[in-house]
Amino acid sequence: MSGRRALAGARIASWLRGGAGSRVARPGARPKEPLVLYEFEACPFCRRVREAVTRLDLEVLVRPCPKDGQRYRDEVRELGGREQFPFLIDPNTGAAMYESAEIVAYLHREYGQGAPPASGQAGALRTALLVASGLGRGAAGSRSRASRSPGTPLLLYGYEAQPASRLVREVLCELELAHLLRSAAPGSARRAGLGLDAHTRVLPLLFDPNTGSERSGWRAIVRHLEDQYALAPKRR
Repeated sequence: MSGRRALAGARIASWLRGGAGSRVARPGARPKEPLVLYEFEACPFCRRVREAVTRLDLEVLVRPCPKDGQRYRDEVRELGGREQFPFLIDPNTGAAMYESAEIVAYLHREYGQGAPPASGQAGALRTALLVASGLGRGAAGSRSRASRSPGTPLLLYGYEAQPASRLVREVLCELELAHLLRSAAPGSARRAGLGLDAHTRVLPLLFDPNTGSERSGWRAIVRHLEDQYALAPKRR
């Protein structure tokens, strides 16, 4: 699929979510340690949690668990008792939980101000809309590909509703590459220190401590991930 078509599909997914995960809104107390999230990109319930991560401007260590994944799925079963996603661990409080609406409510209670918006809550209609929002990208970011494991997690600045960030997250997920996600949506305090501009330094930004490299923009990041870590080609 061409880059233009891929971006168009990612834009559809963001549009169908009505702007959820597009900016920071009423963050509260800051966790001392990053939260740990086991998830996979194409999972609509994982999307609900990632939207809350953006909204609350959180830092999360993501351990991707695509279908057929071999790297982190066993951890989820051992830690929580079943292979279900998303699965959140908060090392700051010792909390561990599965259900997306419960995770969102927890994040707002611990690290936000006020209840989550309707898009983050449970309900038959809300869930149907959530599932439908994935139509723009289909199964992209849902199945694993063989890869080298990075010795140290990668560092990604981006945010949920940004289409370009989604294309990067799809590859990170397929290759099961652990990464520290530092949300940097409009309204985030992190943006000021990134030196962003309109052309040469844009989101998403990836820092790879294993190679000492930095990449800006989704195309450059995806090329780096494929060159450095992929052992199997991307599915068409």
